[in-house]
Amino acid sequence: MKRLHKHKSSLLRVLDRPEIPLHTNDSENDLREHVKRRKISGGTRSDLGRQCRDTFSSLKKTCRKLKISFWQYLQDRLSMSNSIPSLGELVLKKTRAATGY
Repeated sequence: MKRLHKHKSSLLRVLDRPEIPLHTNDSENDLREHVKRRKISGGTRSDLGRQCRDTFSSLKKTCRKLKISFWQYLQDRLSMSNSIPSLGELVLKKTRAATGY
């Protein structure tokens, strides 16, 4: 109890800032899909294949975190309509909204 009381302010920070995650497993969750695919397929045959897989995996995860359809985003970019803002802009917008800046 003494240890909990000593860290009371940091433990209760989540009440003031609900955007702070209760756990830090996001980085582990990001890798889990990659590891499963690697086990099933045995990896890629070339460096270019690895780079393509990593790029599309990153795009898909970013879209998921921003609540954007990955397929709609790809179609938007391939058709060059650009009706969906860039992921960088959306990440900045979400960050600013969460931090109040």
